[in-house]
Amino acid sequence: MSRELDLRDIFRIIRKRIWLIALIVVLVCSFVGVYSIFVKKPVFEASTKIVVNQTPTNSTVNQLDLNQINTNIQLINTYKEVIKTPAILDQVVNSYPEFQLTTEDLSKMVNVNSVNNTQVMTVVVRNTSYVKAAEIANAISKVFQKEIPSIFNVQNVSILNEAKTEPLVRPQPVEPNIILNLMIGFVVSLMLGVGLTFVLEYLDDTIKTEEDVKEFLEIPTLAMITRVNQNDRGPSRSISTSRKGGKEHVSIAE
Repeated sequence: MSRELDLRDIFRIIRKRIWLIALIVVLVCSFVGVYSIFVKKPVFEASTKIVVNQTPTNSTVNQLDLNQINTNIQLINTYKEVIKTPAILDQVVNSYPEFQLTTEDLSKMVNVNSVNNTQVMTVVVRNTSYVKAAEIANAISKVFQKEIPSIFNVQNVSILNEAKTEPLVRPQPVEPNIILNLMIGFVVSLMLGVGLTFVLEYLDDTIKTEEDVKEFLEIPTLAMITRVNQNDRGPSRSISTSRKGGKEHVSIAE
């Protein structure tokens, strides 16, 4: 007989195997914590800012050219793609051999962001060394500024600020995020433990209690045989009888 589970049944199933759920959560969170702290290498982030702004001419030096600003803003979306192409990254690899990186390696490390309706875009580089990340970010920005005139025949890119290779404050890694990893591990392990609990409950078709007999067989229980442990039993006794002188004697031995 099959039936739908109500809220009480769900809590009963979870409470029945709460130890299994707790064990899975502890094991998974412990593994995530050990991996995040002792195995995963810290990753640092450095960034430079590039401003896209056409050099003003004598006719426009004293007036605000909104059309030119809008054009520069639209160009940023194009520049964001160009800066990660081999046309720029190949030049970085050739000009800075001390990085010992390939174009593919640089492409995976670089990310370019921009704020809406601004002429500024940010070149972000991640590496296990903050100093190397800052040097790579500065190198990409300089090569991009140098190569963009030959690609678009314009000179509207300038570096707003470079990444500091020697910051005043010790940089903190952006990865791994231990707290976030532990939260994700807790949620995933909890879902896994609860799911496994319901799977085991579904596969368990044994009848254990009087309520199970009434629910699944729909017949009353006439009698129950209780399991008695060896320690709960009383002392064993032996009874013997004998006849002497026409009389019957009964003896009981512990």
